[in-house]
Amino acid sequence: MKTLVLCFSLFFTVMLPAQAAVMLIYHHVATDTPRVTSVTPAELRQHLQHLKDNQFQVIGLDTLIAQLKQGKAVADNAVVITFDDSYANNFTTAHPILQEFGYPYTIFISPGSIDKGDGPLLSWQQVKQMSDDGVLVANHAMWHEHMAQPDAGESKSQWLERMRQSILSAEDKIEHYTGQRHQWLAYPYGEYSAALEQLVEELGFIGIGQQSGAIGSTTVLTRIPRYPAAGVYADIKSLAQKLRTLPFQITHYHGADPVITANPPTLSLTLKANDFVRSQLQCFAGSEVLTPEWLDDDTFTVTASKALGKGRARYNCTAPSLSKKGYFYWYSQPWLNPR
Repeated sequence: MKTLVLCFSLFFTVMLPAQAAVMLIYHHVATDTPRVTSVTPAELRQHLQHLKDNQFQVIGLDTLIAQLKQGKAVADNAVVITFDDSYANNFTTAHPILQEFGYPYTIFISPGSIDKGDGPLLSWQQVKQMSDDGVLVANHAMWHEHMAQPDAGESKSQWLERMRQSILSAEDKIEHYTGQRHQWLAYPYGEYSAALEQLVEELGFIGIGQQSGAIGSTTVLTRIPRYPAAGVYADIKSLAQKLRTLPFQITHYHGADPVITANPPTLSLTLKANDFVRSQLQCFAGSEVLTPEWLDDDTFTVTASKALGKGRARYNCTAPSLSKKGYFYWYSQPWLNPR
């Protein structure tokens, strides 16, 4: 009997998936802005109502970061809401709706862009009002610049110093106007590199991307993923599935620097494959299905058949969970082809 109980216990120890959080990224909440980065007010309400009706735990980014840094279990079915790019409609339209639901959220702003008035952006008075209302205000670099690599003619040391100043100056400005200093950096355009991650870590910051995926105890804190919830991704059926995703328990990244040196790039990951069938893991490069090559029980590689175009691209890898019906493990690898 003791043996049976032990086996039963071990089975559930092996099969139990890691608890997971999902972070959503929004930009515009409006009907007259570019669709690719927008949700309508009605769509935002629909998303928030779905979270409420399905008992998701909407938590602040501060709560999630504290859990990750302290090695605590992430709240199950937790959702974090974020907005990028400092748009004024975050205050005029999104903020009242989120207040109605009582949900915490974070805005990532670029102070230099606000100072210059680059577009229909928040004013510092609006930022201060949101902060006073409990909104978390965090860093989106000083000028919303491309941060992943040096500009033409710029040395690596010059670039790193420029990035250091952008990050720290933005943090100082946010603290000046709001009193908040979280040291969270959302990479503009979701672009980052291994060298930028190293700088972010050296500065004591958390790095947050725009690649898809769920968040758990093994998530690297310089490349935290977020799911887009605007444009084609605003569809509630699509969003509902992404809210039911889990993080792969990745123990080692191989060749996962987003700035590619070989084209097409090869992704290689070592992970704990204890809650999915290896043969059911699939990866995708756009519409191309990539069949993983397993090098051993825990490490696989995938490579697209065609070279990536200039700019941003991704490989997405998914596998259905064995123990949590309707849930999928999900990992997205961003690539940046500078050529």
